[in-house]
Amino acid sequence: MNESDDTIQNITYDELSVGQNARLSRRLTKEDILAFAAVSGDVNPAHVDPEYADHTLFHGVIAHGMWGAALISRLLGTALPGPGTIYLAQTLQFLKPVRIGDELRITATVTAKDDVNKHVLLDCEIKNQTGAVVLTGVATVIAPGEKVRRPRAQLPQLNLSQAHTHYAGLLARAAPLAPLRCAVVHPCDGPSLCGALDAAQHGLIVPLLIGPRERLRSVAEAAGRSLEGVTLVDVPHSHAAAARGAAMAAAGEVDMMMKGSLHTDELIAAVLAEPALRTARRLTHVFHTEVPLYDKVLLISDGALNIQPTLLDKVDIVQNAVDLAHVLGIAEPRVAILSAVETVTPKMPSTLDAAALCKMAERGQIHGALLDGPLAFDNAISPSAARAKGIVSTVAGHADILIAPDLEAGNLLAKQLEYLAGAAVCGVVLGARVPIALTSRADGAAARTASAALALLLAHSYRQQRP
Repeated sequence: MNESDDTIQNITYDELSVGQNARLSRRLTKEDILAFAAVSGDVNPAHVDPEYADHTLFHGVIAHGMWGAALISRLLGTALPGPGTIYLAQTLQFLKPVRIGDELRITATVTAKDDVNKHVLLDCEIKNQTGAVVLTGVATVIAPGEKVRRPRAQLPQLNLSQAHTHYAGLLARAAPLAPLRCAVVHPCDGPSLCGALDAAQHGLIVPLLIGPRERLRSVAEAAGRSLEGVTLVDVPHSHAAAARGAAMAAAGEVDMMMKGSLHTDELIAAVLAEPALRTARRLTHVFHTEVPLYDKVLLISDGALNIQPTLLDKVDIVQNAVDLAHVLGIAEPRVAILSAVETVTPKMPSTLDAAALCKMAERGQIHGALLDGPLAFDNAISPSAARAKGIVSTVAGHADILIAPDLEAGNLLAKQLEYLAGAAVCGVVLGARVPIALTSRADGAAARTASAALALLLAHSYRQQRP
């Protein structure tokens, strides 16, 4: 059975002969098990719960038996006899378990024909990579009487995004690091307070909660959380909380900051008002996004701080994002400078900025990354889109970092990926002496915890090399 063909065709009843056979091969993956469970609703823990499955007779997760039967159905319906086949009956014997990673060979062999009813009997068998038979049975079908040749259906990509796996890689990277003192500025609602406390439970931060003390206690009580052992810094309102947090960071009392339920401009204004927190770089924000249909983390900048960045602002936007990529273990990140088109034109200033940034990278004004632009979004993340437009580039189709032309574009892009594509999004501010975990007020506790992990990674990096 050749699945690389663009078409499928059948073998009619008259063309079939006893002894004729067809086969296909398939490797079982974890995603196969989850997809079958999702479609069938069969969530027997023997198939989907590794902890439970480890204590069963099979000592590990196994495939649903009917997944193997589905492979037989696939072989009969697409190859032997193929399109037009009508299933009448199927006997099955399940002889051995099928485990993740098993290489299966599915075979169907014609054993008898009924010329009156056009019925065909086929012996069906599935063997694993050791040659052991795992499933066997007999199928009875009505074979097609007319020749059928059809284009092979192009199925949509199956998305098995699971919320509980979001941020797992980021949290794992931060796990070995010692927690650092963090000024949590005005965490006066449930999500921001719980996010800070969750980050502390994950061993990411030692939180100092800055805000009205009684309000903080009230929020904690409403959320069912304890503040025992947590330092509370009592201030009257959000402006005072921002100022106190920035002062603590400037004095070296904390290694990082975390935004609570106040407005972003309040917090950033307080940071900018502290000369000791300023560096040679502009403050810029980076979204860290995990998109289910993209094979790696995407960093998007700037979608939160710089509204209409100039060319020189974009130099800092790019370099800060590259520095974060290095901290995340991406040695030479691919940076796509986004615009609406791939060609440079004075009618679109963002294309001029993109071309200039690429030249600046060539001259060493931006370092540690591969840059290309202008690139439209599709060409930045899709190899096929880049090929279709004849773009030859080491960045196109494989971007690690997307640089938006302005704040509106960057913010829209990140939010669309989050709410329409199921991306897990968190964010951090770079360019100050301490990293700032910056989240949206709509973010849940998990996103806030992930932002704290980003800030922790940067804070430990800053201890090695001051920004």
